[in-house]
Amino acid sequence: MEWNSLRRIITDNGAGERSRILIDGEAAKLIAVEEAGLAEIWTADLSPGSLLDATDKLKDEDLRLEPAKGAVKVRWFTTPPEDETKTSEEKEAAAAFAFAAVGAAEARVDTTRHAMMHKTHTLDVIILVRGEVDLLLDDGEATRLKPGDVVIQRATNHAWVNRGKETALLVAVLIDAGQ
Repeated sequence: MEWNSLRRIITDNGAGERSRILIDGEAAKLIAVEEAGLAEIWTADLSPGSLLDATDKLKDEDLRLEPAKGAVKVRWFTTPPEDETKTSEEKEAAAAFAFAAVGAAEARVDTTRHAMMHKTHTLDVIILVRGEVDLLLDDGEATRLKPGDVVIQRATNHAWVNRGKETALLVAVLIDAGQ
């Protein structure tokens, strides 16, 4: 994955309330192991009057899966093709490491269906940009996504599973649901 090719553009109001570009550059933070990872684009407090706070809060925050209370977080994330040569124990260890690395070990509430299953207390808008990925839930068959598909993920246990040949790139908007 060419993480440095992903570009975030953040707008702002400058002098005289004239619109301008505040940030035009790479991700604020990145965590990646081989082809799997996530790159932070923006976070904002959703309280009244805070929308135009021009502080890039991601630069000073630890990288965490979920947004802060009352906040929204926007990121890219990748899902590489599943490595069928790994044992279930190796997949479990990799998943446990990945979620712990983003402060979300407790999000792994039921992993009996897949090691990457997790549940967050957020309303997520997930857009598949490139590749193919399956949305796996507790019940039913996996739902295959193609580029341009949008998933509204409403605080349910789920996993993103790539059974294709190329790393999938997705964009996620996570909104704290206050639960």
